Amino acid sequence: MFTKVLKISLSLACVLGLAFTVSCGSKKKNEGVPSIDDSVVTGVDGEQVSGIETTGAMELNSGGSDTGDIPGLVSINFGYDSTRLSEVNQMKLQGNADWLRANPGITLLIEGHCDQRGSTEYNLALGERRAQTVKNFLITLGINPNQLTIISYGKEKLIEMGDEEASLSKNRRANFVPVR
Repeated sequence: MFTKVLKISLSLACVLGLAFTVSCGSKKKNEGVPSIDDSVVTGVDGEQVSGIETTGAMELNSGGSDTGDIPGLVSINFGYDSTRLSEVNQMKLQGNADWLRANPGITLLIEGHCDQRGSTEYNLALGERRAQTVKNFLITLGINPNQLTIISYGKEKLIEMGDEEASLSKNRRANFVPVR
């Protein structure tokens, strides 16, 4: 009896494992955004969200503002080893705040990123401070804190490789990803 149950359990595990492998392998990757899978972001009761029809589910590139494919949301960049928001960044964040006000049913994940210099631990802490700085600024603009979450990727998700300042500066950023 035990042997029969074991064989059935193993067969079921193999079938489920195969189904999982097939479904996971069929996810398409975003071009130009390493290691980020597409996701679905649900709109609010069929309202228009930044010109995108949201009847049912709306698909937004999970690369977020880094992709440039989400009208109204832009990434901001930071100076070396800095969390300071320049006047230009503050203006960009005002635009992102307008997008959030127009889309009250969507939560933004604010991703803090760094360039590849420095230790992993240091960059994770710096990325978190960058994301928190951005979140705090958006809150001062009247955005509901419940619409904002943060995460730090440190130097783990570079968007451009290279040791020149032009490449390094693109990686020092806060990115905005709609998550619901």
